[in-house]
Amino acid sequence: MRTAFCDRLGIEFPIFAFTHCRDVVAAVCRAGGFGVLGAIGFQPEQLERELAWIDERVGDAGYGVDLVIPQRYEGIGEDDPAKLEEQLRAAIPPQHREFAAKLLADHGVPELPADQKHHELLGLSLATVAPQLEVALRHPKVRLIANALGTPPPEVVQRVQQSGRLIGALCGKVHQAQRHRDAGLDFIVAQGTEGGGHTGEIGSLVLWPQIVDAVAPLPVLAAGGIASGRQIAAALAVGAQGAWTGSIWLTVEEAECPPAQMESYLGSGSEGTVRSRSFTGKPCRMLRNDWTDAWERPDTPAPLPMPLQNMLSMDAISRTQRYAGGKGAQAVAFNPVGQAVGMMNEIKSSRELIYELVEGYLDSVERLQGLQASA
Repeated sequence: MRTAFCDRLGIEFPIFAFTHCRDVVAAVCRAGGFGVLGAIGFQPEQLERELAWIDERVGDAGYGVDLVIPQRYEGIGEDDPAKLEEQLRAAIPPQHREFAAKLLADHGVPELPADQKHHELLGLSLATVAPQLEVALRHPKVRLIANALGTPPPEVVQRVQQSGRLIGALCGKVHQAQRHRDAGLDFIVAQGTEGGGHTGEIGSLVLWPQIVDAVAPLPVLAAGGIASGRQIAAALAVGAQGAWTGSIWLTVEEAECPPAQMESYLGSGSEGTVRSRSFTGKPCRMLRNDWTDAWERPDTPAPLPMPLQNMLSMDAISRTQRYAGGKGAQAVAFNPVGQAVGMMNEIKSSRELIYELVEGYLDSVERLQGLQASA
């Protein structure tokens, strides 16, 4: 199962686990995979604590950090995070705030305590991501940086590569992958529409081989709907160097997932997801609920562009996480997940999941070899 990209990172299995949970990152790394911590939502000092914690628990293994720097967003060009946040906050129409507040109130979601108010702008701009990047680059065990939305700015690419680390980015179209290649990135994550979070419209098995061919010999990691070893075998069969997985780590034992949210994932089928702009301002796959439906009605405000919609929805995200077990909270909660949710039916440890993926891959390869022998 080892690929050339495994050798570049010193890992046993080409299984990449994107997660916002440090415990999952550490557990995956210890099991032979490669954990990638999503940095969005962390203030720089919080990210420092998370990475220091991971450093102490992965031994000699390395891990990655995923940033979110959109290519286009409201307020682009402003370098001061405080000024940017003030500028963007003023651009959110009052009717949008009123509509969001009423949705939460109608579902009985309490207000946050006054001493637990959140920052509205966390990530989603170069001004706010730059401090996160500096934190990541202070940790030698961070061996890979990924950008979730678009080609990273040239100064970011240069900064990461000069530090001796690899940098890559996600994409959902061939021309986006070519743009990544032309920017000098070290790898590309080709994500099909089945994936959780921000995705395009093209299915994985159509997208993966097109991008592999378009950017060869640049390494491509396959993403979008992967939840089994059989799918990893398919990804490697079309030329990918590894599998970039995300949704399946939401229901492992180590995941920091409130019980009500975990139940929502475990109880959903693949048809229960929707691509919606209602939380971030860009098409993002998540569980469909009252919040996503409400923002799609013709008589309600249209979602704002990124990062305005994300700033607007941050109150809902914080409150539904804090009161996840309360009545109505899950009906308006942000539950990003891919169509693989229909295959996420039980809770298991990260190590068990890694080994299950490896065994499924090996079984598939053996079966295919058997078909060739019988012919």
